Amino acid sequence: MTISQRIEKIRQSLPVNVRLIAVSKQVSAAAIREAYQAGIRDFGESRLQEMIPKQEQLKDLPDICWHFIGHLQANKAKKVLEHFQWLHSVDNLSLAQRLNRLATEMELSPQVCLQVKIVNDPNKYGWEIAELLQDLSALEQCQQLKIQGLMTILPVGLSESEQLDVFYKTNELAQKISQRSRLSITELSMGMSNDYHLAIQAGATMIRLGTILFGERALLK
Repeated sequence: MTISQRIEKIRQSLPVNVRLIAVSKQVSAAAIREAYQAGIRDFGESRLQEMIPKQEQLKDLPDICWHFIGHLQANKAKKVLEHFQWLHSVDNLSLAQRLNRLATEMELSPQVCLQVKIVNDPNKYGWEIAELLQDLSALEQCQQLKIQGLMTILPVGLSESEQLDVFYKTNELAQKISQRSRLSITELSMGMSNDYHLAIQAGATMIRLGTILFGERALLK
């Protein structure tokens, strides 16, 4: 099955309000171009050094929207702001404040998701629920950032019911933030190739699909 065929199959099953982000890390510019020709405009990358050459090769496609989905190191914040319109992995207050300062200096207004850990997982980055609620007033001051949503990545080894519970709790947290602060959290970036159907059931508005669209990663030619 070709990339285009995989994309068409997935899109037929998606609600109209769900944004499909094609995770193109370790995927070639040619494969991204094929996905673009199949109608995809949103692409997710996690490594600057890999993404920038591909972005250069695809500069004739000006309406691509690039989403940064990897761990965002503070020392790479400026470069990430230069190359991405969406940042899904803003995972702590200090990073948010740094991005806000830089975005102000650069006259940019990036779209942002706050990465959250709904259940304890030492292998994942992100705010824990209580910590994020405590930081809301400080995040309200980051006015150069367009804080639009929450992002979560499931821990490994959860049952299907546990996965669904995490997604629902992420949705509930978004509603709580909107009630308790001036932030309007309307986007839920959750769900990947193995669990996106559960994420959609729980209210995901953005899903991040890689393997199911492009096949196993091998920097496709």
